Amino acid sequence: MAEIVAIKPTAAEGPVLASQERGVLRLTLASPPANALSLATMAALSAELEKAGADRSIRVIILAASGKVFCAGHDLKELTAHRTDADRGRAFYEKTFAACAALMQAIVRHPKPVIAEVDGLATAAGLQLVASCDLAIASHEASFCTPGVNIGLFCSTPMVALSRNVSRKQAMEMLLTGETIDAATAKEFGLVNRIVPREYLNQVVNKYAQTIASKSSLTVKTGKEAFYAQAEMGLADAYDYTGRVMVENMLARDAEEGIGAFIGKRKPEWTDE
Repeated sequence: MAEIVAIKPTAAEGPVLASQERGVLRLTLASPPANALSLATMAALSAELEKAGADRSIRVIILAASGKVFCAGHDLKELTAHRTDADRGRAFYEKTFAACAALMQAIVRHPKPVIAEVDGLATAAGLQLVASCDLAIASHEASFCTPGVNIGLFCSTPMVALSRNVSRKQAMEMLLTGETIDAATAKEFGLVNRIVPREYLNQVVNKYAQTIASKSSLTVKTGKEAFYAQAEMGLADAYDYTGRVMVENMLARDAEEGIGAFIGKRKPEWTDE
């Protein structure tokens, strides 16, 4: 059985703190009060995700934040400072939004499930971060918005993730009004999976993470990849593709073990192969 009990120390400093326990990697945005997605923060998150992808001891990733704001989106002060560049900031803006797009896609394409633990405000690219995760658990105090329209900068890149989580009408309501929605509305829209009291948030998220960590990592990786791939296909192509995935999955050792364990009424022993 794959090891899921290793404990690693928390990083001492930086925009992203990393700690690992029992197969679960916790990445914490640590630049309060805004926890903004500066270039440095996005680079740190991307680096941690890349390392986690190659680490067999990591089976699930939790994305959390310190302070009262989960993530306020892009660092507007950092962006504004480059308006004095010779190109009025074009090159820096292109670099920033390309880095953000790469980060969000890295989460979606990551072989390990990523769970957002949201306590506080997630706005603009911060909401995009939540919407890009596979699961999102929020406290009752969490809130969400895409307020770019209020400052003359439409949340065009956040709407990519948002519109893949909620209905078009709900997405456009948030994008056009810029108004903040509470956790209950976010759950109704489909942006988050569950709402829990703040004092139980960490406990509930860890329970989700440990439940997923107990599964075959090969099976979870196969399923996550197939889920997002088929979602972009037409119906017939989706069935053709997932049928091929099921065949390959059936031939995997963990499927043989899992089915055999089910039939034999015993606990499976995963090899992640």
